[in-house]
Amino acid sequence: MNLGRTVLAQLMDFVPSYEFRQCVERYNGNYKVKSFSCRDQFLCMAFAQMTYRESLRDIEACLRVAKT
Repeated sequence: MNLGRTVLAQLMDFVPSYEFRQCVERYNGNYKVKSFSCRDQFLCMAFAQMTYRESLRDIEACLRVAKT
C-alpha cells in the first residue's frame, strides 16, 4: 500500500505554480474556461506523457481507474 505521495505529485513540485499562473495570465489561457482550467489540462497531459497514453479515450480510461 502506498503511504507517500505519487510520482506525479512529486514531479509537479518542480513546476513552480507562480510562474505557471503568470504564463496563463500573460497569454489569457483561461479565457472562457468553465471548469477544466489550464492547470488541470497541464496535469492531464503530464500524466499522459508519463504513462505513454496515445489517445484521449486512453487518458480518460486510465484517469478513471486511478480515481477510484
